[in-house]
Amino acid sequence: MTRFSRWAALGLAAASCFGQVPKKSAAPAKPAAAVKPAAPPAFDKPKFETFVRHLLLWGPQINVAVADPQTSDMPGFRLVKVTASYQKVSLDEMFYVSEDGQKIVRGTLYQLGKSPFAAELAKLKTDLQPSIGTPGAPVVLVLFSDFQCNFCREEAKQLRANLIKTYPKEVRLYFKDFPIEQLHPWAKPAAIAGRCLFRQNPASFWDYHDWIFDKQAEITPETLKAKITDWMKDKELDAGQFSACFDNKSTLSEVEASMAEARTLRVTSTPTMFVNGRMLPGSLQFQQLKSIIDFELEYAKTTGEGGEKCCELTLPVPGKK
Repeated sequence: MTRFSRWAALGLAAASCFGQVPKKSAAPAKPAAAVKPAAPPAFDKPKFETFVRHLLLWGPQINVAVADPQTSDMPGFRLVKVTASYQKVSLDEMFYVSEDGQKIVRGTLYQLGKSPFAAELAKLKTDLQPSIGTPGAPVVLVLFSDFQCNFCREEAKQLRANLIKTYPKEVRLYFKDFPIEQLHPWAKPAAIAGRCLFRQNPASFWDYHDWIFDKQAEITPETLKAKITDWMKDKELDAGQFSACFDNKSTLSEVEASMAEARTLRVTSTPTMFVNGRMLPGSLQFQQLKSIIDFELEYAKTTGEGGEKCCELTLPVPGKK
């Protein structure tokens, strides 16, 4: 028998012997450990900021703050807010970032069946703001303005002359402060003054609004308070109360809240108007605005959307629960 045959025979015999060993019952398999879902990868803020700076041409002089990612309505993406600021101006940009952090979508997510301006409408706060027009009107205008702005003055004149005359029941206009402090040194004090007068008598705000735009060229930071006080003499207003409010800047927080709101809505200039949430930057001729209002009125008729849900007051009836 050759050596190879002997090794083969031994191998066969070993295989035969091993084959005859009684099988032991297998031990019960341990249940597999539950697999934990992988945590979303860490969000690389510095890398993301570098990308956004390059995308939007934001140089080193611009301060950039990248917020933590938040859940979003877009499956597989998280929402990241980026705030850019320079001196006293700031701007928010929204991005959708994929879970792996590699894909970025810039823009607004829309959903059929909801207002395309739902996000803007949610940010617009109109409670206790100066307003004219009909409560609950189907078209709501929110105007961010600056008392020292020439373009704001011209738009204000057009609105006051034409808006309520053309739409006596269909429109409501709210005034919001957005003084551009870098360009207009007395705009913010004028906004504080307007709020002080609004606190005393809401109707007097609109008299002040018309007067200060009309006298815009005559006002300086040094003469602002004296001119307002002089204007008040033939009005049913308390000059002492106004003076205390103005000197103590009692309404500063209201003005700054309006300014902050404007920035979250990406308002960067005045005048800027929102018509049922649609942003319209820049001064508009009234005929242009009228065509947009008419469009919104027709849209409201067919969809029931638009305007403000306002002002139903239910009083308790004695003896009835």
